[in-house]
Amino acid sequence: MHMPNLERRVQILLDEPRYRRVAGEARRRRVSVATVVRDAIDQMTSGAETRKDAIAGVLAAEPMAVPSDPAELRHELDAARERPA
Repeated sequence: MHMPNLERRVQILLDEPRYRRVAGEARRRRVSVATVVRDAIDQMTSGAETRKDAIAGVLAAEPMAVPSDPAELRHELDAARERPA
């Protein structure tokens, strides 16, 4: 396994439940706690990536009929928000 060039030291404090979770994951994967933390950081997305993904999803959506009357559109949107997910 290739070890990246690590240049910064970070110290964090965790409560016991969080430490047990991260330590358990490290044991399960047979890696260090630090590796689990680094991997979690690597999985984080930036706000720009999240927005880019959302825009791509909207642009990839199938076209749909939209009411010409704004009041009718508002009614449909309000009804959709009230439906359970």
